[in-house]
Amino acid sequence: MRSSIFLYVLVLSFCSLGLCKAQETALYVPAAPLFQTEDPLALKFQFSGKELKRETNDSTYLKSDLWYKIADAPWDSMQVKIRARGIFRRSQCYFTPIRIKFKKRRVKETLFADIKKTKVVLPCKLERGKDDLVLKEYMAYKLYEVVTPYHLKTKLAQITYSEVRGKRTRDHQLTGFLIEDMDNLEDRSGGKEVKREVHPRQQDDYHSVLQDFFQFMIGNTDYSTSKLHNEKLFYIDEKILPVPYDFDMSGLVNAPYATVSNTQRLPRDIGSVTERAYKGYDRGAALREQLRSFYLDKEAELLAVADSLQNRFEDPREYRSARSFLESFFEILRDDQQFERYFIKYLRTD
Repeated sequence: MRSSIFLYVLVLSFCSLGLCKAQETALYVPAAPLFQTEDPLALKFQFSGKELKRETNDSTYLKSDLWYKIADAPWDSMQVKIRARGIFRRSQCYFTPIRIKFKKRRVKETLFADIKKTKVVLPCKLERGKDDLVLKEYMAYKLYEVVTPYHLKTKLAQITYSEVRGKRTRDHQLTGFLIEDMDNLEDRSGGKEVKREVHPRQQDDYHSVLQDFFQFMIGNTDYSTSKLHNEKLFYIDEKILPVPYDFDMSGLVNAPYATVSNTQRLPRDIGSVTERAYKGYDRGAALREQLRSFYLDKEAELLAVADSLQNRFEDPREYRSARSFLESFFEILRDDQQFERYFIKYLRTD
């Protein structure tokens, strides 16, 4: 106890001298049990995809049974409520991404303790290599964990989906992952979700530039900090900062269906998602250079995230293309001319 008090006083002393960075001062409680380990989760669902799309909306759910286990533990089950989610994926994908809602009394003392809701990301199409695409989107979430504590945690899952088709069922073996809800991020950090639009200029400079660098790193244009497209806003320590999600349209994933987003005007025209476009505002050269150095310092750690998933890829070429795409980001950061071309030349001013 004495050592903890001494450490707390020491941190306060450093902060009073301006030697601690505001972005690192969040005091966390542990994540919900489900997200505390890297062990993949095994899940089993059975439902009709057509019924799910037709009968559910943001407030209407269907009852379903969820079977689950981790590692060598026995299978367990509980009744949950599910609904379809997403706009593009819901209308264009074969596999409907879902949101699960739990009852508190049912999840107590289970893997899902302290979780009210969670998203489940599934492959989009039936095409070959669908699981590798999901794995690359999961990689993007794990990369964001490296650069900031204000992220949504994820859980990799091996899923057996029994698709109800009339009187028959068709089983699909899928790779997917779960994403924690903003309620859990609020619990972990003591912050609150801001459920209204806030102009990007009113959002925290440091975390805004950090996130814009990240989106450029993974080649994602499918977001908007002004329109809250694939973004949540989070209030903590008297700052408003963005929390991104949904990275399937990024160049890192490079899905066959991915297109360059027109959600927000791009500073320059690009022809495919594997071409990068920086969407950040001009928030000063000093901060830009600070984040440039920050990401270069994190290079080994970020590439290690990709390497940790290598053996999970069905097609080694998908892993190599993802890693190569990340490496090209650091090449841009190291080269002054490329940094000028990609970042400084196209900074947003309005």
